[in-house]
Amino acid sequence: MHKESYLNYILDQLRLLPNITYTKMFGGYGLYNDDKFFAIISGTPLNLYFKTNKKTSVIYRDYKSKFFSPSKTQHLKNYYNVPNQIIENVEELASWANLATNL
Repeated sequence: MHKESYLNYILDQLRLLPNITYTKMFGGYGLYNDDKFFAIISGTPLNLYFKTNKKTSVIYRDYKSKFFSPSKTQHLKNYYNVPNQIIENVEELASWANLATNL
């Protein structure tokens, strides 16, 4: 899927959160909720990564999610990819996004 198409899909899925904005970064996009950075869209194939902490990252690992690696030597272990089944559920995705925003 093309980057802009994927971005538009994710923004539509996050429609329950009315204050989502984005900027270009990492060859993809950074997402903000109420001006708080909480997500990254990047990779090949494209993935959505949410900010995590020690407590919330366990949930992502239970889904076999991987942390964000913008290069072979750089790893951001506090951002994990959001499982597709969560992305497809608008309410669940909003809940996960709110958790990520409040870290």
